[in-house]
Amino acid sequence: RLCSSDLLRRQFPTQIVELVDLRSVRTLRFENAEMVAEKIIALFDKFEFDVCTLFYSRFRSVIAQIPTAQQIIPPVFDAKTADALGGAVYEFEPEAEDILHELLPRNLAVQILRALLENSASFYGAQMSAMDNATRNAGEMIRKQTLTYNRTRQAMITKELIEIISG
Repeated sequence: RLCSSDLLRRQFPTQIVELVDLRSVRTLRFENAEMVAEKIIALFDKFEFDVCTLFYSRFRSVIAQIPTAQQIIPPVFDAKTADALGGAVYEFEPEAEDILHELLPRNLAVQILRALLENSASFYGAQMSAMDNATRNAGEMIRKQTLTYNRTRQAMITKELIEIISG
C-alpha cells in the first residue's frame, strides 16, 4: 500500500528529515502534538533548518477541504494584533524571556494539534461524503438492475403466452 509519505520520500529524498507516523493513533491528543513539537524544536536548536511550514487540510465543510500552508517557525503575526496594544508598555513577572521560553513550545504544540485535528476532520468529512455517494450510486444501480430484470422477465412471460396462444 502506497501512502503519501512514500510519494514525498521519492520526490524529495534529501529534504525529509524524519517521519512521524500517527496512523496507528486512534484519538489524537495534545501529547502527540507535543512530541512532534519537541522534535521540531530540537532540530531548530541544532540549526538544521530556518523555516518550518506546516501543511494540512483545513476543514471547511463535508465536501470541501482547503489545502493550507502555515509557517510556524519563525512565527508570523498579524499586523492588526501588534497594533492592538496601542504602544503600551508592560512589565512581566517572571521575565518576558522566561514566559516565552515556556509558552512558545506550547504554542507550537497547540498549532500542530490544531492542524492534526483539522486534517482528521477533513479526512472523515471526505470519507463520509464518499460513502454517501457510494451508497447513493449503489441504490441507483440496484434500481436500474431491478428494472432491467423485471422487463426481461415480463418479456419472457409475454413470449411464452404468445407461444401458448398461437400454438
